[in-house]
Amino acid sequence: MAQPLERRSPAAALPSFPWDTIAGYKAQAERHPDGIINLSVGSPVDRVPVPIRAALADASDAPGYPQVVGTPELRAAYTDWLARAHGVTVDPAHVLPTVGSKELVASLPGQLGFGPGHVIAIPELAYPTYEVGIVMAGATPLRATGSDVMAGLSAQSVSMVWVNSPSNPTGAVMPPEQLARLVGWARQRGVIIASDECYLDLGWDVTPPSILDDAVCGGNHTGLLAVHSLSKRSNLAGYRLGFVSGDPVLIEQLTTLRKHLGLIVPAPVQAAGVAALSDDAPVLAQRSRYASRREILAAAMARAGFAIEESTAGLYLWCTRGEPALDSVAWLAERGILVAPGTFYGPAGARHIRVALTARDGQIAAVSARLAR
Repeated sequence: MAQPLERRSPAAALPSFPWDTIAGYKAQAERHPDGIINLSVGSPVDRVPVPIRAALADASDAPGYPQVVGTPELRAAYTDWLARAHGVTVDPAHVLPTVGSKELVASLPGQLGFGPGHVIAIPELAYPTYEVGIVMAGATPLRATGSDVMAGLSAQSVSMVWVNSPSNPTGAVMPPEQLARLVGWARQRGVIIASDECYLDLGWDVTPPSILDDAVCGGNHTGLLAVHSLSKRSNLAGYRLGFVSGDPVLIEQLTTLRKHLGLIVPAPVQAAGVAALSDDAPVLAQRSRYASRREILAAAMARAGFAIEESTAGLYLWCTRGEPALDSVAWLAERGILVAPGTFYGPAGARHIRVALTARDGQIAAVSARLAR
């Protein structure tokens, strides 16, 4: 009688979930007399704007299946936002809503058909899910240097490159001329570029460009995909709504596959997305909150002896005292403050920590007071 083949869980190929590895430091921070202040994650804490919640409620009588491609209103609201806020022109037919952006990041290599034998480049310091998605597809990840991606890739046979600008964790922004050089390099080799632009609305010292900007790609989106999210700009992490847009051929391929998989954004969430993308006022108000928190945290971390590097955009401060990352994590945990070690994002983060701006104003003030003591 034939024996069944041994089953191997895909999770067995993955590392431990990063935040599970700092559970001890979290417990230490929780023992602080005044409680923990968790700055280790970028999860929004502020209220969802009322018009968005109203749109969600008004669309809640939705008994039928929504379409994978999203409503025409949602795709139009997205393209209007890109044009209005970032000067980028995209055809609404070349837009696909996603169930949050992390879902897409984790599954994109596999959905594009990459697997064993393919090499996919990620930033030297990168959001962990890029590597997870590559490993899950059976492809090989390659970390490329941030200073000159093309130099790090020139000797490799690369099928796809992940770009993340503004960067998570560092907050660094790739200028348009650097992105344009990368686009030219990729097109000469038939390489796809996927650009994670979830923090595009949160530039502080610079204005982040999109990979789809005419100044970057010459108005030609071939081989390019841009990933956007409403989680950060509109406090909609709990709604799970993102977008991918760009190359019409790739968008069509993704749409066909996702129809089979049933990867559909719920209809009420799509309606909420229209409201979020159509009103810039709440986004500007949220930016103002983050700017104030950023100023207070930066001053507090500097007083505690940390140098802040990059951090020109996004929701984080990239900090170092020149010591091992976990030493900094432990020192802050003693003061009831939990941060993420830079090692979560790659070996180059061994002496850095990532400090999130996503805490309420009172907690940010408390961080400053604790560090002052």
